[in-house]
Order: sequence, then structure tokens, then C-alpha cells
Amino acid sequence: MTRTLRLLFTVHAIATLAAASVLVVAPAAIPTTVGIVIAPSASLLCYLLAAAELSIGIVSWGARNLTDTKALRLVAASFVVFHGASAFLELWAFVNGLSARIVANVVLRVVAVTLFAYYRNRPMLVTMP
Repeated sequence: MTRTLRLLFTVHAIATLAAASVLVVAPAAIPTTVGIVIAPSASLLCYLLAAAELSIGIVSWGARNLTDTKALRLVAASFVVFHGASAFLELWAFVNGLSARIVANVVLRVVAVTLFAYYRNRPMLVTMP
């Protein structure tokens, strides 16, 4: 695997695992940044999102050591779908009145989609030792 792809998986894993941790420890913290108020009785929604982020973080961390091109392409494609769908839904929420602060997260997701799509489509994902 190229060094830059390994770095991308590493940074992605750390970011998603950090988000999962925050969503578990302080469920309302992330939604509050974009003006969403989460009542304590609705914390389950944050916990479920944390579970998804945790899973994605673990897959990203594990992908750092993959050598199979098909597996790497599948992981990258999954991240493109996850972040692409999330960006679309965040934009949908913005259009329907969510704070403009969500746009920063949309931009980060578009960057993630672009990077993972780039590596997913590269002819040479795995470098020879």
C-alpha cells in the first residue's frame, strides 16, 4: 500500500474514533455545534451514530495493513458511500434550516470522498516491498 493511503486510513481512523468517543461521553456535544439540541432522552441516537463511527474507525485502522487490492478498493468504496451519503444528508438538513456551521462538515466529507475515490480508482494501490 502507498504511504499516503496508509496515512489517509490512519488519519481517518483517528478522526472517526475520536468522534465516536465524544458521541458516547458527551452525546449532545457534536450536535450542539450546529445548533441541534439533543434531549437526554434522545441520547440513543448519538450512541447509535457512535457505534457506526466506531465501526468505521476500526475498519479504517485495520485497512492500514491490508495488502489485497480488492479489499482496499472495497474499503475505500464503502467510505466514499458513507461520507458521500452523509454529506448529501447534511446538505439536505442545511437546506431545511440547519445552521450554516454544518457546511464545514460537508466540506470535510467532500474532501474524504475525493481522497478515497482517488485511491479507490488508482491502478496501483499496493506497492511492492
